[in-house]
Amino acid sequence: MSKLVRFGVSLEEDLLVKFDRHIKQKKYTNRSEALRDMIRDELVKKEWTENKEVTGAITLVYDHHTRELVTKVLDVQHDYHECILSTQHIHLDHRNCFEIVVTKGKSKDIEELYQKLKSIKSVKHAGFMMATQGKDLP
Repeated sequence: MSKLVRFGVSLEEDLLVKFDRHIKQKKYTNRSEALRDMIRDELVKKEWTENKEVTGAITLVYDHHTRELVTKVLDVQHDYHECILSTQHIHLDHRNCFEIVVTKGKSKDIEELYQKLKSIKSVKHAGFMMATQGKDLP
């Protein structure tokens, strides 16, 4: 376990009030934990901008009755099979499906996969979550 280091931070009072309100809404027990999370989030973003090996999730909502849509989604996924760990297909109702694509690989490839899936005509919604493999985070 790494050594805990204490340091001081100077902030404008208004900014601190807003920060305290924010961490209370997010249910943090203290400022330190909120700051740790914010720092980790920035480090994960840095991994993505540097095209490192990362992980993430892509979500899609689409009407599976739309002609050729499922085939197009699967074709794109097969083109990027090297960075797809898993997919989960969920039936929301008779027409609509929710798909989760779990990814691992170079961030550039994962972002490219996301853009291609998102841009398929008739995909109703696409979402994207960046994550880390955790190797470089304390």
